[in-house]
Amino acid sequence: MNKTIGGLDENVGGALAYAFGWITGAAFLLLEPTNNFVRFHAWQSVIVFGGLSIAWFIALSLLFPLGWFIAFPIILPLSAVLWLLLMYKAYRGERYKLPVAGDMAEQRD
Repeated sequence: MNKTIGGLDENVGGALAYAFGWITGAAFLLLEPTNNFVRFHAWQSVIVFGGLSIAWFIALSLLFPLGWFIAFPIILPLSAVLWLLLMYKAYRGERYKLPVAGDMAEQRD
């Protein structure tokens, strides 16, 4: 298994790119300029969780109070499931690609 610049196994780096959503994704984009596996997962993290953060913000602030009925039963569980799935797949060493976000991440990688 390849190593990252920081000395992590690339599967650990890929999983950590999802650890705190788009924030760790953006951090790994800055800190890991050469490892394509980690960069793919970092881009996918930024795209997926950045989009979900924007949806969360819109639902809770701009669509108040109706947005609460969107944010809590839909966005929150979706975020949790994607977070666990993507971290698991990256840790297993898979370049798991979500339908739209994965294609976008692959183009940037």
